[in-house]
Amino acid sequence: MGFIISFLLFVVGLFLFGVAFNAAAFQAVIFFAGIILVCLSFGIPAHILSKR
Repeated sequence: MGFIISFLLFVVGLFLFGVAFNAAAFQAVIFFAGIILVCLSFGIPAHILSKR
């Protein structure tokens, strides 16, 4: 289940990277949200799921 959530966060983060370039406003906020989601998608398996 954790892998699926991590993968979805990664895909949504990459989608936000693309949306940020076409957005009329808040480009930096959208891009930063994409960075945060991609970081979380790597952090969940590395830190949370490894403690099981």
